[in-house]
Amino acid sequence: MPAPDVTVIIAAYNAMPYVIRTVRSVLDQSLGGERVEVIVVDDGSTDGTAAELDRLAAQAPQLHVIHQSNSGGPAAPRNRGLGHATGRYVFFLDADDRLGPEALERMVAAADANGSDVVLGRIVGEGGRRVPQSMFRRNQPKTDVFASRVYWTLGPWKLFRRELIERHRLRFDTGLSIGEDQPFTATAYLKAAAISVVADYDCLYLLAREDGGNITAQEHGTRMRIDLFRTMIELIADHVPAGPDRDALMHRHFAVELREAVLQLCREPDRGVQDKYLRELADLIAPYWTETLAARLPTVFRLRYHLVRHALLDELLTLVRWELDRGAANSEITTSAPTATTDPDVHIDNGRAYALYPYFRDSTLDIPDDCYDITSELRMRHRVDTADIDGSGLRLTGHAYIHRIPASDVTMELALRKRGTKTERRLPVASVPAAGEDGDLPGYDTVIDLAPLSPGLWDISLAVDAQGIVKEARLGSSRAEAVTTATATLVTGAGTAVALYTTKPYGNLTLDVGETHHRVLPHLRVTGSAWSPDEPAALFVNGRCTLVSWPQGALELYARDPHGAERAVPVETSSPDGTFRALLRCETAGEWELGLRLAAGDRKWDVPVPPDPALKPARWRRFGLPWYAKPLAGRDALTLRVGRVELTKAIRNRFGGR
Repeated sequence: MPAPDVTVIIAAYNAMPYVIRTVRSVLDQSLGGERVEVIVVDDGSTDGTAAELDRLAAQAPQLHVIHQSNSGGPAAPRNRGLGHATGRYVFFLDADDRLGPEALERMVAAADANGSDVVLGRIVGEGGRRVPQSMFRRNQPKTDVFASRVYWTLGPWKLFRRELIERHRLRFDTGLSIGEDQPFTATAYLKAAAISVVADYDCLYLLAREDGGNITAQEHGTRMRIDLFRTMIELIADHVPAGPDRDALMHRHFAVELREAVLQLCREPDRGVQDKYLRELADLIAPYWTETLAARLPTVFRLRYHLVRHALLDELLTLVRWELDRGAANSEITTSAPTATTDPDVHIDNGRAYALYPYFRDSTLDIPDDCYDITSELRMRHRVDTADIDGSGLRLTGHAYIHRIPASDVTMELALRKRGTKTERRLPVASVPAAGEDGDLPGYDTVIDLAPLSPGLWDISLAVDAQGIVKEARLGSSRAEAVTTATATLVTGAGTAVALYTTKPYGNLTLDVGETHHRVLPHLRVTGSAWSPDEPAALFVNGRCTLVSWPQGALELYARDPHGAERAVPVETSSPDGTFRALLRCETAGEWELGLRLAAGDRKWDVPVPPDPALKPARWRRFGLPWYAKPLAGRDALTLRVGRVELTKAIRNRFGGR
């Protein structure tokens, strides 16, 4: 019997009734029962989990249950499951979570197609559980820990190539009381030939149990947090040379594990223990602290770790209490003031913004201003309320301001940048009052002249200067509901085609000048033709022009003979959808090819009037003599032969050529 594609390993301890749903989600995978092996290791459950697993195993031959005494955590049962696994790949699933029906099929396909050793499937939280999202913004066939955000999820819920696990003898660390999965997953990431991300399907559902039984929800002490932090930074130091790549991975552990250790330290009831742990953390940080790592961290983290590195216990305790009073929290430390603001006041000085955390410019401590500098963290908030383009230009209205900086004394400037070049046009924008979610805000109402723009793609940004602090952002990602994302194309009087469109996936506004990507011709359509019932020599031509604007009189219906002579009539559109009906009189003898044309400046766009097999010849009398207009077959455009009926030929045809 061939080996299964995937072995799913489930460590179960007192998991009723969740484990039933978990196991069923594996047995019902679209990959097929013969391709999936399920190993559940019961870690000494006392709530009936063991008996229920045996019952399920009796009904499913691919389900194998192993019973053992309680080990105190998921590491030992996962390791034991690995010892029995036979699949090409291994997936670790917690006993209270579940797989999407196609999860394994999609992840195995990604691994096989790309030669990946690790595959991350999109994670969804249930019951209010927070789950990592930043690495699932798009599918990534091949990536690594430095080119993506995958390192920010170190849980074991991934597809691992078993050959990679065995080659590097990877096992879960039974010496860690928390985070035992982090060294395993991190090492697999670093050793993987490639990592894939399946972001377009909900592969894994992580549940927040009603009984609070998730391991991640349990309280863990400072000692455990420090041990995990030490393990991970030493692992990274062993595998990645000093430099930007190492700092990128260290960032995760300084932002999460070190933060949790510091917050736990501040809960310790004994000051001597607090001081001991603080000095231990200071010694751990020292070898790995770099300016590039510091630059990655939020300002309050830099301040916190400055106090740790200098063993300033009282100041650290004051800062943490100050944070908690303003709403800072993690899974184990709650705030005593949940309705308080999180943001401190801001001090502006010489074009820099400083958060007024405790001890700012305290002369007795001499803490660097950099530990308070939040200039790079400030974000510009903006919204487009109007984005209307016509022959007079592009009118933009909206509001913009820098969050946490008073909205008074704000100046704005539009920046148009030609993509792929260094060409830039900056336009001052007069500030006008505008209403927003936060009350009256600095607004803008401006018109961009399209004439000076050379052919190419022009991205539109807005720069805001508030008290000397300047922030700039692309316009369009935030917009009023009335602002459509549909492309709007026009032709100027000079004959330049301009399209206003929104980029994907963020919806930023861009101008396409000169038909770089957006063509004019698809906006010109002829939908049919028919003889006028009132004028036999007149032909109605129906069509549609979906341009938002074009010069007056530039759109016309024409008839052209083989010598280049033309007769044309203007086309007027009055309906909102651009439909038109034009009347062309066919009274001049000759062969006439019909077309629709838009002409502006030195540019012309022509669309043929399509032949219509149902269009019959027209006949009429002129000065008592018979005339006709006959569609000619085999032409790319509707072509009419117009002429006077020759009486002799007509009589001959009528009497059979005698």
